[in-house]
Amino acid sequence: MFIKEVYLENFRNYKNQTIQLNENVNVFYGNNAQGKTNILEALYFGAFGRSFRTNKEGELINFEDSASKINITYEKNDRLNKLDIALNKKEKKTIKLNGIKLSRNSELVGNINIVIFSPDDIIILKQGPSLRRKFLDILISQLKPKYLHELSEFNKILEQRNNLLKSKKLETIDIWNEQFAQKAEIIYKYRKKYVQKLQEKLEEIHPELTNEKESIKIKYITRFKSKEEFLEILNQNLNLDLLRGYTSEGPQREDFEILINDKSLNLYGSQGQHRTAILALKIAEMKIIEEEVSDSPILLLDDITSELDEHRIQAIFNSVNKYQVFITCTDINLILKYDCLTKNIKLYNIDSGKIV
Repeated sequence: MFIKEVYLENFRNYKNQTIQLNENVNVFYGNNAQGKTNILEALYFGAFGRSFRTNKEGELINFEDSASKINITYEKNDRLNKLDIALNKKEKKTIKLNGIKLSRNSELVGNINIVIFSPDDIIILKQGPSLRRKFLDILISQLKPKYLHELSEFNKILEQRNNLLKSKKLETIDIWNEQFAQKAEIIYKYRKKYVQKLQEKLEEIHPELTNEKESIKIKYITRFKSKEEFLEILNQNLNLDLLRGYTSEGPQREDFEILINDKSLNLYGSQGQHRTAILALKIAEMKIIEEEVSDSPILLLDDITSELDEHRIQAIFNSVNKYQVFITCTDINLILKYDCLTKNIKLYNIDSGKIV
């Protein structure tokens, strides 16, 4: 699949801009704070119905206006598709795919398959488990839209159970425990399956990035074994949950850990090992999507020259020579020196929200 054209109207610092895109490599270059990443943000929004930079949709609309548009034309399975997104500071966003209005984000996710690598991704493996759960959930949601619906339903049940704990009104707690455990089992099975797929890909990718010097493992951290055992855990923890006012066990607390040579990356890993591990995870994500949808995902590379050395950048470019790639950078020469990119490349000089 590939994106043919994107139109931005009052999106961030773009007042009115149509961008015709190359099927292979597209490089947006220019000084800082000119709007390069805003283009990647618009493409990401078209894939997920949300930004990777902010949870406040109003920030995406140009500060001088009250409404914004993102129109994306893309080809998938030899069919031309049109995605229209309208943002408004006073109303809910509206999304139309080929003229049909979508009622929820889960109907959007999976239509455009995207993998993004940005400087902020370096912290996924360093900070709290919420970022690692988010990484896993985004991967699964693109491939299994039903998972996004199940996750949404689970969060509603979790919120209701937490409200009961805070109110100390437990007359219906058994009913909510049953529903909670049922959804937890569904999420557990999805996550376990894709952690295993990541492991298989990491075993292929990581040795190449480390010249066969390091082994890598991904360990899924969960207490879930079966629905019955999990219900017992919920009952055992009831007094603790009442004291805390929230549910202490479940998918909302799960995590995964990366081991390098059987040692915890978080405890013993160097900065270079962290960068190699997240790079391997992103390439693994691309490979899994490609296998499952029988098509290449689109790759967004935001300012990677600021975080990765030449060896790791070369590893990415070697892995994506048949993908559509979007790259942002300040110095175009840092990209043009990679021969594998220059065969079919289109350059866009960005200045103050315009292609000049």
